[in-house]
Amino acid sequence: MSAWLSVIGIGEDGLAGLGASAREAIEKADVLVGGTRHLSKVPPGAAERIAWGADLERTIESLARHEGRRVVVLATGDPLHYGVGVTLINRFGAGAVAVLPAPSAFSLAAARMGWALADTTCISVHGRPLAAVNLHVQPNARVLILSHDGATPAAVAKLLAARGFGGSAMTVLSHMGGSKEERLDGTAGSWHHARTADLNTITVKCIAGPDARAWPRLAGLPEEAFIHDGQITKREVRAATLAALAPLAGDVLWDVGAGSGAVAIEWLRAEPSAESVAIERRPDRAHAIHLNAEALGVPRLRVVMGDAPAAFSDLAPSPTAVFVGGGITEDGLLDACWKAIAPGGRMVANGVTLEAGARLTAWRALHGGDLVRISIARAEPLGALTALRPQLDVLQYSGRKVDR
Repeated sequence: MSAWLSVIGIGEDGLAGLGASAREAIEKADVLVGGTRHLSKVPPGAAERIAWGADLERTIESLARHEGRRVVVLATGDPLHYGVGVTLINRFGAGAVAVLPAPSAFSLAAARMGWALADTTCISVHGRPLAAVNLHVQPNARVLILSHDGATPAAVAKLLAARGFGGSAMTVLSHMGGSKEERLDGTAGSWHHARTADLNTITVKCIAGPDARAWPRLAGLPEEAFIHDGQITKREVRAATLAALAPLAGDVLWDVGAGSGAVAIEWLRAEPSAESVAIERRPDRAHAIHLNAEALGVPRLRVVMGDAPAAFSDLAPSPTAVFVGGGITEDGLLDACWKAIAPGGRMVANGVTLEAGARLTAWRALHGGDLVRISIARAEPLGALTALRPQLDVLQYSGRKVDR
């Protein structure tokens, strides 16, 4: 299939900043699509013009009727870096779409700051939850953030200060590459600009204060990192559980009986491209899972309220991994989890009671896999002295679903 749809990245300098191929595609276009700001950078011509509507999906669907004509979509910077190019390729296929990128806002911001992009985290909160920033707040981290609008910089400054990173250096770069380019500098704790230009990119050099709390991306965060009522997989067991679940790019986890959501949350923190669903029957715990996911920077975690396995009926896509942290002795639960798993996927289940251990032992006899006993003792006061107090042993099953 030859490309009938071109996606052209255009900067604040308009046509003057485009290469010959991009300018030629715009000149020969039958249909020109873009936001009002993008379309204003191209002088009137013979091409039919379509401005993005409030319903982006509907506008994209309307482009299908123009297949066979020369359609050009104008986008900001690099259309494949948090841009509309990804959505268009997913809809029409890579063979139908030609992408001609311009320097992205990330590239321009890094150039202004003298930062190496390879050592900088690039994220977007344009149409995405601001809480995603929390994942990347680490001492000495450099972060570039595509803003949602002019209120975003003040919101980021407030978030950083609340995390104990009020000394972080912030720069807001607006309308980069154009005549209206502007730069504002300050620190998160003393940021006084209630609003900036809507088209802006934020640069942050994270500086931790004495009261800052920063969490590593490795599995096994301490229990105090989560809101919980005691229904939480202990950190040592959680680290072993995540190792057995082995999150990989594009994987989908179902955390059945999620409790605090700790396993589902750490799964997402470990692998940014993975997906996770936390299934929890109790409303108070489901609410805590939402709060934990936001505080730990993975607000995209999907929380499903309901009893397992009944809650599985409408879930899609199929999981590549399932974690069962409770309910192992309930009739049919392990079978339902195993049935839901995509071929080649894996299941990890933790049991602490003799009855749960018996179920897991019998399950392994039928389906293969591994059983590991995890024994942990923690130092605790014993009168004026200290002793190691054993925790409940955990029997952990892990197995892979193989078509026979």
